[in-house]
Amino acid sequence: MAISGVAGVSELAGGMRAGGGVTQLSSEQQQEVNRLKAIDRKVRAHEQAHMAAGSGVTGGASFQFTRGPDGRQYAVGGEVTINVSSGQTPESTIERARIIQTAALAPADPSSQDRAVAAAAAMMESQARAELSRMKKEEQSTGSTSNPLAESLKQATALRAYAQSDTAETSSASLIDQYA
Repeated sequence: MAISGVAGVSELAGGMRAGGGVTQLSSEQQQEVNRLKAIDRKVRAHEQAHMAAGSGVTGGASFQFTRGPDGRQYAVGGEVTINVSSGQTPESTIERARIIQTAALAPADPSSQDRAVAAAAAMMESQARAELSRMKKEEQSTGSTSNPLAESLKQATALRAYAQSDTAETSSASLIDQYA
């Protein structure tokens, strides 16, 4: 997830002494520093949103920096790695895809890369749902074609066993009643 780098950022534009100390910045340089600070906050918040929403599927953030006229480093771009591998089962893949989509679209201003990752996760979810549906149909068709015969056999066996136990219980009950 990356915010594109800031074009035209000046590198050490004046304001630096040979010894490394900072002199007073001109108003133009101060504006540049303020702009870089705002970009830095936005980039860090963007990447933090990905990490917070994608717990379990996101890695840490990495940033691209530029040095401002004040000699400090400011983040002007960043990215968070997202593990977009599927789960062990279609159900776990669906859940994982939802988390990936949430993580990718978490920032207030998702980038085109963020949207592409979310779209890939939506496709992964769709494929997992299709696989789950196929598996359920297969179970039903396997169950329904062999089920009538197997079910009839089970019912006949159960009825026979029930009839035998009913006869045995009647005989036992009769014997008990006779001796009681």
